[in-house]
Order: sequence, then C-alpha cells, then structure tokens
Amino acid sequence: MTTATDNRSVAGKMSVLDRFLAVWIGIAMVAGLLLGRLIPGLGDALSVIEIDNISLPIALGLLIMMYPVLAKVRYDRLDTVTGDRKLLISSLILNWVLGPALMFALAWLLLPDLPEYRTGLIIVGLARCIAMVIIWNDLACGDREAAAVLVAINSVFQVIMFAVLGWFYLSILPGWLGLEQTTLDVSPWQIAKSVLIFLGIPLVAGFLTRHFGEKAKGRQWYEDTFLPKIGPWALYGLLFTIVILFALQGEQITSQPWDVVRIALPLLAYFILMWGGGFLFGAAVGLGYERTTTLAFTAAGNNFELAIAVAIGTFGVTSGQALAGVVGPLIEVPVLVALIYVSLALRKRFTRSPAPAVS
Repeated sequence: MTTATDNRSVAGKMSVLDRFLAVWIGIAMVAGLLLGRLIPGLGDALSVIEIDNISLPIALGLLIMMYPVLAKVRYDRLDTVTGDRKLLISSLILNWVLGPALMFALAWLLLPDLPEYRTGLIIVGLARCIAMVIIWNDLACGDREAAAVLVAINSVFQVIMFAVLGWFYLSILPGWLGLEQTTLDVSPWQIAKSVLIFLGIPLVAGFLTRHFGEKAKGRQWYEDTFLPKIGPWALYGLLFTIVILFALQGEQITSQPWDVVRIALPLLAYFILMWGGGFLFGAAVGLGYERTTTLAFTAAGNNFELAIAVAIGTFGVTSGQALAGVVGPLIEVPVLVALIYVSLALRKRFTRSPAPAVS
C-alpha cells in the first residue's frame, strides 16, 4: 500500500468544508476584521453579555465547536491512553516545562523594548492546551481519544500551575537574571471555572450523547448515521467563533499594524518550534503517527481566551498585554491550519502505528 494512496483516501473522506478549510478560515478572519472596522459599536454589542469574561457569542461558538468532536470520542478506549506513560509524560514536559520557557525566551529576545507586549506573550505561554486543539488534531487524523485525555489532563495542570508559573516567569526568573519584574494577580478558581465551562460542558454532553445514543440505536447507527450529521457543526462553530473573535478585536488589530507585526514574530516562531518539537519528540519515542500528531498539536495550541481574560482582568481591556493575547489567534489559526497539511504530508514517514501502550 503506497503513501500516495493513503493520502488520496484521506482526502477523499474529507468534505468540501474540510478540504478547503484554510480558505474558509481566511474568509472568516477577513470578514471578522471588516465587521469590526465597518460597524461602529459592534464590539460593545457583542460584549454586552459575557460568560467568564468571554463574549456570549464566542462562548456559544466554542461550545458548539467542541461538542461534535467530543461526541466522536470512544470513551471505552480512554484507558489505552491513560496507560501510555510515554505520551502523558511527553505532553506534560512539553506543556509545562518547555512551552513556557520557550515563550519567555522569545518574548525577551524579540520584544526587549516593549514590556507590555512582552508580558502579554509570557501570559499566553502559560495558558496551555486549549480544547480547540481537538479540532486541529481531528483534521490531521490524530488520535481522538488521546487528544481528549491530554486536553483534560493539561486543563487540570492549568488550574494548578498557571498562577505558580506566572509568579515564576514574571517575577522570580527576571529577578534572578537582572531583568524587569512584573506581578500577576489571578485566582485559581477563575481558571478552574473557565475549564469547567469550555471543556467540561461539551465533554459531558459528548459522553452522554455517545452513551445513550449507542444504548438506544447501537454503535453502527451512531458511527455511520448520527456522527456524520453532527460532524460539520464543529467547523461551523469554529468559523463562527473566528468571525466573532476578529470582529471584537478588528479595530484594535488594524489600528496598530506595526505593533501587531512585532507581536506576531515571536508567536510565529513559538508555534512552529513547539509543533516541530512535539512532532520530533513523539517520533523519537515511537508514538506512531496518530499520537505523535496529537502530542504536537496539544503542545502548540494555547488557550488565548484564558490569556485574554487574565490580561484584561489584571491590566485592562486596552492594555498592551491584552493586545498581545488578541493577536494570538490571528497567528495561531493560519499557522496550525498549515501544520495540519504538514502533518498529513509527514504521514508517509511513519509505518503503521504501534498498538497503544498500556504499561
């Protein structure tokens, strides 16, 4: 069986929406930016109602986006993931040791004269493994169950480690290095609440849907009939979220183009290095294509909603720290979409994935 045949079979299974994802996302980003610039007061109108400091339309988009993907997860297979120590340890090292350290280094190297943006990027580096990476992983044919487990585990670590690492990277380490220090006031409950809302709700909904759907109609009906009907809603939710996010921040982004470019450079380097490092790490320890891809995307994807909420709550909505968080999705979305295609192209370098480790 040839790799070319494999790649054609993957492409053949993709809908028009999936195959032209980069086009739709580009259109959604441009549409959002134009709406934000051309409709006065749109941002204020969209922000009237918020859930955990996130605009209600964005919150709804995130929940709609996550539900179909988590409804696809085979929850009866999760034990094969939790028993894979190589995968779990690799993910924790990449997310909580290498990721924050890399963002700290890039922020200081590339933005030494812009303390607000630098602090904002360091905060972004601490906001790990957003649930949206489940979407990227799914499109890149990664391990769906592994992605759900890694996002859940890293979300628990997020609650524990965000404030601790914020204190370390903004106050302690700069002090040791003779650099400017900053303080970060954030409640662990604020982070836990965000995790419970944006991961917990769709996770429970997905689990209950599979449990009762299979019980009522059987697994074949669930897999072959029900899932194809709800599957496209993940991308509808993604595109809707992108439009609203960029509409909310359109004026801020387009009114400071040079600042956006300065912020974009370390972010671009960060996403490529974290994804590449995760991919090499997974290949080196023999995880196989699916779990290597999952490891790479969960390492590269950051929780910008959390970073923006923390920056706004600590430094204000018009602060440079908040702008750094806002620029994040502008860079992350097209870069990670491009890396989906890179992942699929690299698939030919892997033999059949090994059986999941359970030791």
